[in-house]
Amino acid sequence: MKDNPLRIFGLFNRERFLANMNQTIFGIAAIVTFIAAWWGFSIYLNLAYVPSPDRVVWAFFTSFEKTEISLGTNMWGNILASLQRFGIGFVFALALALPVGLIMGFIKTADSFFKPLVELFRPIPPVAWVPIFLLIFGIFWGPVMVIFLGVFFPLLSNVIFGVKSVDQPLIDAARTMGANRITLFKKVIFPYTIPFIMTGITIGLGIGWMCIVAAEMIGAVGGGVGFYIFYSESIGRYEFMYAGMAVIAILGIGTVGVSHYVENKLNRRMGVK
Repeated sequence: MKDNPLRIFGLFNRERFLANMNQTIFGIAAIVTFIAAWWGFSIYLNLAYVPSPDRVVWAFFTSFEKTEISLGTNMWGNILASLQRFGIGFVFALALALPVGLIMGFIKTADSFFKPLVELFRPIPPVAWVPIFLLIFGIFWGPVMVIFLGVFFPLLSNVIFGVKSVDQPLIDAARTMGANRITLFKKVIFPYTIPFIMTGITIGLGIGWMCIVAAEMIGAVGGGVGFYIFYSESIGRYEFMYAGMAVIAILGIGTVGVSHYVENKLNRRMGVK
């Protein structure tokens, strides 16, 4: 039996193609089933706050064109406001969680010092901090700090776990070759931890979008997708409320997708995949 020349050069893999095809088919079937069930419930219930999918789709596209007088902006403006808060909170969380996690995982004394504080604050839902953060930091920085907490703890936990998961034979081999603590950290510990860091980033991104919606619904007057959702519900425009929820879903999928893309690139470069 002759080999497929495309398979030999790695351009075609029948098993992988069939697996991807099956995954795509099941994914499409799940979406179609969900939309059909939603449509059926909207017709059966006939309630204003359960609009049909076509009404939500219409509201979704309209929200990007129509400027709400009370908000002073359309969906583009609200997305920009949310992305600004989200980006700042995420960068702050990454800048702090990464070094603290590496230090806690690598130095036992630091772990003993910081761990009680981490375990004290980690179980508190970030949304619980919204009222006090809004009072302290205001309507822009309050949601930013909520996002910071939402991203910080899952990222920190994954970094610590990654450092502590380094195979001991790798550490012993590096020390046998004369590596000091700095070289050991740079050449063994940190590269080994990168997949764990990316996992923490992916989890944190998902939690961060949940946090920003809650924070903006409570107090981000003046813009943001979360506030748009709250405002639409308050005036009884439920199709626009669902449209705002769809925008959050798209933003979440997009940012997590970028994270997965970067993770795969790093894994291939490091020879993990």
